[in-house]
Amino acid sequence: MSLRVFHRSTAAVIAGFAIVHLANHVMSLRSIEAHIAFMDIARTLYRQPAIEFVLIASVIFQCVSGLWMVVRGWSVRRGAVAWLQAVSGTYLALFLLVHVSAILLGRLALHLDTNFYFAAAGFHVPPYQLFFVPYYFLAVVALFTHVGCAFYWWLGARSPRLRRMSLSSMVAIGCMAGVAIDLSLAGRLRPVTVPATYLATYRR
Repeated sequence: MSLRVFHRSTAAVIAGFAIVHLANHVMSLRSIEAHIAFMDIARTLYRQPAIEFVLIASVIFQCVSGLWMVVRGWSVRRGAVAWLQAVSGTYLALFLLVHVSAILLGRLALHLDTNFYFAAAGFHVPPYQLFFVPYYFLAVVALFTHVGCAFYWWLGARSPRLRRMSLSSMVAIGCMAGVAIDLSLAGRLRPVTVPATYLATYRR
């Protein structure tokens, strides 16, 4: 199997988790309690040692292989969609490396429950929101854009209009989802009181 085939295979694993993870964030639009309740149920599956190992291994391989393909194809890449795929993939790789590392640090070193409050804390301690607002927004946009690019190539030459519509729709959905998640984490949709133990990680 080629590197690209393995890359797509691990992408499918990560996509399954991403759907659950985004659904979890969507639950926060309803309430923090709903978010945490959904997370508790989902964790019974994805925090099984074997499944978690596969997820982390897939993330590492996805990031390394993706960055390698971006570098390898730099001089031969042509067209706006190809570059959009490369840029969104690069941001996703960097985001995943930072995000997964932060989650593991929070769990193993800081002994925190990496729930809604862990993600929201950076939005509530100035000036860290200047980093976290674009950090999360661009991650969601990059995810939907990268998937949209994959659909674009998968559709092939069947319908140029359908290809463009599928990509632009995914980008638009990503932008809306990114804004909604940022507003939820920042407490703009409803008041959010982040426990002091989470805030303290930014005040040490």
